Amino acid sequence: MLREHYPTDKLFEEIAGYLPAMDPSLAKIDRYLEDERLYRLIQKDLSQRWPKTLQTGRSSTPVEVVLRMLVIKRLYGYSYEETERNVNDSLVLRKFCRVYLHAVPDDTTLIRWANVIHPKTLEKFNQRITHLAMEHKVTKGRKLRTDGTVVETNIHAPSDSRQLADSVRVLARTLLRARKVLKAAGQRLPPGFRNFTGIARRRARQIGGMLSARKESVRAIGKQKYQELLGMTRKTVKWSTQMLEQLQHHQRQGSERLAQSLATFIPRSQQVIDQTIRRVFKKEQVSAREKLVSIFEPHTDIIRRGKESQPVEYGHKIWLNEVDGGIISHYRILNGNPEDEQQWKPTLQAHLATFKKSPQQASADRGLYSIPNETFAHDLGVQHVILPKPGYRTKPRRKHEHLAWFVKGRKWHAGVEGRISVLKRAHGLGRCLAHGFSGFQGWVGWGVIAGNLAVMGRT
Repeated sequence: MLREHYPTDKLFEEIAGYLPAMDPSLAKIDRYLEDERLYRLIQKDLSQRWPKTLQTGRSSTPVEVVLRMLVIKRLYGYSYEETERNVNDSLVLRKFCRVYLHAVPDDTTLIRWANVIHPKTLEKFNQRITHLAMEHKVTKGRKLRTDGTVVETNIHAPSDSRQLADSVRVLARTLLRARKVLKAAGQRLPPGFRNFTGIARRRARQIGGMLSARKESVRAIGKQKYQELLGMTRKTVKWSTQMLEQLQHHQRQGSERLAQSLATFIPRSQQVIDQTIRRVFKKEQVSAREKLVSIFEPHTDIIRRGKESQPVEYGHKIWLNEVDGGIISHYRILNGNPEDEQQWKPTLQAHLATFKKSPQQASADRGLYSIPNETFAHDLGVQHVILPKPGYRTKPRRKHEHLAWFVKGRKWHAGVEGRISVLKRAHGLGRCLAHGFSGFQGWVGWGVIAGNLAVMGRT
């Protein structure tokens, strides 16, 4: 049964009276999190974990504790294990998280509850935080600056040889577990299985830079190694397909998850085999949308932003709206690598939906400039549209961009890079450590929420 909160602990309150006062910024965040609408958003999701979560079962970790521990996790950049340990060791954090003298939920419990919260709920949560910032005069929503960045997925540098070796490793590991389950049930096992994990890993390592070598003889050896690796992957996929059929026909305890794992990774392994043949042996150019860069995070996009330090990034492009006061009023995860120019209209529309009025000033980088974009902003009632024109500028345009309000707005806009840097360094938006696209959405959402709460706590 889902509990909403622990009852107030008088003994804890007496002990807390001897402690130093809570940090002022944390105390402010504590008061913001007492908002009923924020609480009900999370409570609604947690109540749907099981069909009868609200009626039956043993008493759960309280909703209030889950919410506040997840905030602490991203506010201070802790892992789940560190969150459990630090809350357990600190009377101040116990008070903030409303745990009091009860047992602190362990990291696995926190992970399971966190996975129940929907990404859309976090978007609404952040929107409510923005409204609270307006109510407490942290922001007025008069000025808007917008920019995009990339949040990387947690994958190694992609190569077809590494992915083939990963496919062999994951499928072989699942096959070994499935053989034990079927053997214990007295089932006949598919013949001829061999575990190629070790040799596949060595082949992938040997291939390395062979195909880019200058000597033709070295490149030929590299292709031969690739053929061997492809052969091992094909055989492993074949055995996995046979095992999947057997697991589906003979349902045994423990076989359902194994069958699900095989059903997930067999198609991905086949896709890696196909793209390897096309790229390495047929010399085809496989488009970024067709290419699989990780069998573990297949949703990962290939993104080129023209940066010398990072010519290619692997993850997802996200777009942020920041208003005066340092609040990220809106965020969205983009599909693929669309042109920046396309993000101007959705940005202004999102601001209008949140604040119910257009900003007095809106700014973006050169990549968003176009005459239709400027016209769209003026039609919405934006007084100062700050979109610098790239390339050649006519004399009237240069005069326009040297107006005092335009220059001042450009200087203010530069601060969005600092906000993005803080989100990456302090709140985890540099690299997503969650799994799957839903996990990615949740990771970005909690990062933005933590960043906003930190700003509101300091204001």
